Amino acid sequence: MSDHRAISDFLDAQAAEAGAARNTLLAYGRDLRDLSDWLGRKRLTMANLTRDQIDDYLAHCDAQGLSRATRARRLSAIRQFTRFALEEGWRTDDPALRITGPGRAKRLPKTLDRDEVNALLSAAGRLGRTERDRARNTCLIELLYATGLRATELVSLPVAGCRGDPSVLVVRGKGGKDRMVPLSTPAKTALRDWITLRDAAPQGSPLYRLLQTNSARWLFPAIGAAGHMPRQTLSRLLNEMAVEAGISPSRVTPHVIRHAFATHLLEGGADLRSIQMLLGHADLGTTEIYTHVLDQRMRDLVLNHHPLARVAGECRDTGDTST
Repeated sequence: MSDHRAISDFLDAQAAEAGAARNTLLAYGRDLRDLSDWLGRKRLTMANLTRDQIDDYLAHCDAQGLSRATRARRLSAIRQFTRFALEEGWRTDDPALRITGPGRAKRLPKTLDRDEVNALLSAAGRLGRTERDRARNTCLIELLYATGLRATELVSLPVAGCRGDPSVLVVRGKGGKDRMVPLSTPAKTALRDWITLRDAAPQGSPLYRLLQTNSARWLFPAIGAAGHMPRQTLSRLLNEMAVEAGISPSRVTPHVIRHAFATHLLEGGADLRSIQMLLGHADLGTTEIYTHVLDQRMRDLVLNHHPLARVAGECRDTGDTST
């Protein structure tokens, strides 16, 4: 079997059996084709891939200057493929089974504190030429912070699931998996206000014309092939809100607000499993990075406020006069 056919069969199985998302399949395909090309230059094939060859390939990737995250992703694709080849009977061993790889660098997610989020929420209500624009902007930021939705999940919300003053929204996330996210009272109010003004768009206005097309099915309709607001427009609006709130626009993105949602929940006592479900993470390990943010804040709290952390030589008044 040719490498091309083997990769194609692997991707078909991932789509059909594992329900892999389109972007995941594209990444697997790119990574495995790169491996196949590298092997081909050495007159080798994936059918007889060995552990030493995988190690050599990863060293080649390192020499190219690829990041640790990219090399870890490529090894993950190779692992998935070799395990599939073993299960299908294409080979009798799994050469990638015991390769540890470079791992991923642990980077703490950027986030915002509660005062900064409140400033953004306030700024959204002031940003926009019309009451309708301001209501839309408020709805965007309130939903982002109340639910931790990804940018694509937010802009592609169908309006039908948002009517009737819902307490939860059903969201389609990565891999086509649905999850439920609860709405806070401010988010419910902002959602209701936006839908009311959206539906009452004056006849002849751009929004009214949009609502006469297929774009009407989306909560945030827009011109374009998708019919809903592009992620780029959401990012631009958040930048404008940041400027209005006196925050550097480079610190405010949909993903940063998603991080703030998770971090503030953890600070409030929520457990990681619940946060994982709300964020739609497939792996709890992805959610655990938020504990590093909280750990750092706890360390800062102890160092700044615990009496034992005071500078050397400073006396502590314990009330004990004994010697």
